[in-house]
Amino acid sequence: MNKYIVNSLMLGVGTALMLSSCSDSFLKDKKDYDNVTPEVYNDLTGASARVNDIYAWCLPDANSAANWKYDCTGVRDEQSKSTEEFSGFTIFTDPRTEMSVSNNNVPDYFQNTMNNIQASVWGRIRNINDCIEGLENSTLSQSQKNELLGQVYFFRAWCYYNLVKWYGGVPVIKSVEEPLPDSYAPRSSAKDCIEFICSDLDKSAKLLAPFTMKGGWSGDNWGRVTTGTALALKGRVLLLWASPLFNRTNDKARWTAAYNDMKAELDSINACGYGLYTTSGNVNGSDFAGQFTQIKSPEAVFVTLYNTVLSGDGQKNNSWERYIRPRNATGSGYNPSAMIVDEFPMADGKRPADCDNYTKLDVSDSLYNKSYPFIARDPRFYRTFAFPGVRWAFNGDATTANTNNPSYDAGTNYVLWNYVWYTSVSDEGDVESGNEYGADNLLGNVAGLYVRKRSDDLDVNSSPLYSFDGKQTNGGFAFSAEPYMEIRYAEVLLNYAEAACGAGQLETSVEQLKKIRARAGYTAADNYGLQSNLTSDQATCMSAILYERQIEFAYEGKRFDDLRRWLLFDGGVNFDKISGAPASWKLTGWGGNTSTWLGFKPLNGQRRENIEFRTQNEYGVGGTTYTSDPVLMLYVKELASQQGVSVSDILKNNNPYDLAKKIRPAGVDLRKSDLAGQLYTLKAWYSKYLIRKEKKGDSYDSNHIPLYIDFLPRYYLLGLSHGAMNNNVGLPQTVGWKDTSGQSGSFDPLAE
Repeated sequence: MNKYIVNSLMLGVGTALMLSSCSDSFLKDKKDYDNVTPEVYNDLTGASARVNDIYAWCLPDANSAANWKYDCTGVRDEQSKSTEEFSGFTIFTDPRTEMSVSNNNVPDYFQNTMNNIQASVWGRIRNINDCIEGLENSTLSQSQKNELLGQVYFFRAWCYYNLVKWYGGVPVIKSVEEPLPDSYAPRSSAKDCIEFICSDLDKSAKLLAPFTMKGGWSGDNWGRVTTGTALALKGRVLLLWASPLFNRTNDKARWTAAYNDMKAELDSINACGYGLYTTSGNVNGSDFAGQFTQIKSPEAVFVTLYNTVLSGDGQKNNSWERYIRPRNATGSGYNPSAMIVDEFPMADGKRPADCDNYTKLDVSDSLYNKSYPFIARDPRFYRTFAFPGVRWAFNGDATTANTNNPSYDAGTNYVLWNYVWYTSVSDEGDVESGNEYGADNLLGNVAGLYVRKRSDDLDVNSSPLYSFDGKQTNGGFAFSAEPYMEIRYAEVLLNYAEAACGAGQLETSVEQLKKIRARAGYTAADNYGLQSNLTSDQATCMSAILYERQIEFAYEGKRFDDLRRWLLFDGGVNFDKISGAPASWKLTGWGGNTSTWLGFKPLNGQRRENIEFRTQNEYGVGGTTYTSDPVLMLYVKELASQQGVSVSDILKNNNPYDLAKKIRPAGVDLRKSDLAGQLYTLKAWYSKYLIRKEKKGDSYDSNHIPLYIDFLPRYYLLGLSHGAMNNNVGLPQTVGWKDTSGQSGSFDPLAE
């Protein structure tokens, strides 16, 4: 890395409140904690402000697409859309467009903008190194230094982890360098980078132990990183190093090292107050849903806090609720793919018969009928997706945004009715037609199903973390203080389970799966929905763990990394097709094909489609207004005939939503224990009025021929972008990629 690039200080962030929604008194004296002199570290207030500035720049952001600064947090970005969670091709999966430096379309997670140090990965790392040196050389007491240094070491490791998972070896810069344009720090090996990251995390854990291992931080400091945070991230890093992406031979020593570390350090994580979020009133997965709406959840091992401040330096709002809520509740709406909807387990914990992505896992005894995907599913299904006829309460009057929106008692009794109709018969059977209109004033802004995951559901959290304002142009839920958890305790357990499985400790793996399943609502009576051979078959056990991760962490930004770690786009069989790839890149572990070993159907060659529920043919077509719902209009016509009045008279003298309630069942209420009965009532209504329609998800070509996912093998380890190559001429390009002059890359990310 060119030392000139990383030397300049970032300017004027002044946003330490990004750390916490609780206190901002320390911000009153200073607004710029980047333009500093070494003396600032001699004062605890100044030194703390510098550390808070590191938080401000380095904490994950629930609102941002994955980029140079932020990892994927579940928004509908290029990474999430490259998984089963959403449809729509991305630069990673589009068979029509190949990534290359010459095309200038390679995502740049390495550097970003060269001439703006605020917008550079290396600017953050430079600031962190300055903070470390400043604290170590300050006149603060050793205890004060340790408390602050422990936090800063964590964030240096966090920055490097997000580079290494994409590029393998990167320049390791441990100090503040002088601006010498002809001086470079070379790319270190991936092994050296992993060891450097783990070393920083060990330092962080040790330094923070006196402050955090008696239940964690308290008061306004809650949410800061702890010993447990550092050790949890270390577990994730060691798991990455043991995974097929970097461990092509399946070197068991790496798995054993990861397992031994996680086993030894779990007690320390627990001592920081972390654990699965549970209550005594878990109904239909309410504990699973409730963990996301707690300001101080024990689940939150690495967390970003938000607030409901509307403007100014202290504003830090979480927009997730606005992203996922339907338009008639003033949201935008996220539409899940049919693939992930159909992949979720059945109520007995087994995969549906139609889900062929995990063939080593037992098929459910329950018949899965795609026409009614909500029948007899894993409790987490109902907390991850919303479908026509389900209650999804909130606190806010959506009629202030649009008078035609249904009120549902100011949202407190909101029921999602997002079935659709078409304006012509020819469109009804056309998978490419977008001429559908959604019920309850959703009209052209309708989704077939909705992502419900991480929702601040009023039925789960009676004290919402948002300040609803339907008149806001960016959505009534824009001002939310819901925390975002980058590392949940569930991940700590599933990382441990995966490492144990790789090390051959299958019983330990299954123990962790049972804990996750128990919180979801399964019981020992049915072995927590797990099949019996997981403790005797390593491949099946690992497949079960990856399936559990897919379900547990859906829409949390984790799936793409898991697919890459395990080479699940093609099973890792195509590395010999990479120009210049050394023999060491060949996958020799896992039988030479991770997908075959796991029984997982590779994503390459598959498509993600969408689904919706439209009115059945016998109800005819509708119009373009919220009162032209064919099901509703049939009832209105019947009333008009019975009363001897016109249809317009019925609509004039009655609220359309009051009329609709008379022909619809009550919304499925997840607070009630008789969920199965409610769902079968809804199924009967569907069978009379609605039909499932497949909708085009991934693209077609110009001749309307379906296209299929094509993730090239060199994408597993990313090359340096056009900008990075132009401005860092001394850095070698990654094997499999060409530099700006067209020369093949020479840097081997797997070399030790």
